[in-house]
Amino acid sequence: MDEERLDKLRLELRRGVLVLAVLASLREPQYGYSLRKHLQQAGVDIDEGTLYPLVRRLETQGLLSSQWRADEGREKRWYQLSAEGVDMLAALSRDWQATTLALNDLLEPPA
Repeated sequence: MDEERLDKLRLELRRGVLVLAVLASLREPQYGYSLRKHLQQAGVDIDEGTLYPLVRRLETQGLLSSQWRADEGREKRWYQLSAEGVDMLAALSRDWQATTLALNDLLEPPA
């Protein structure tokens, strides 16, 4: 098996899934490091160089809101879903469920 090609295809597969994972994780407010840890604990490994630009892009798109808060003596930027983000998460979740059902059927070996 061509490992390099497999790695590239895995990366493509993960890109869209990361948006859904971040939105789902931000139902409750979190700051960057806690968000990254939450995702890792759920089995979604994401590096800082991917996470922070993604979060900023989602905020620019109006799907997240943020605010600076003092936490443990330091200012941290906390993120959470905006009202539009809640609606988008619901829509994307429905799409994900439908896609998962369709793919599960396609991935089943023929009888």
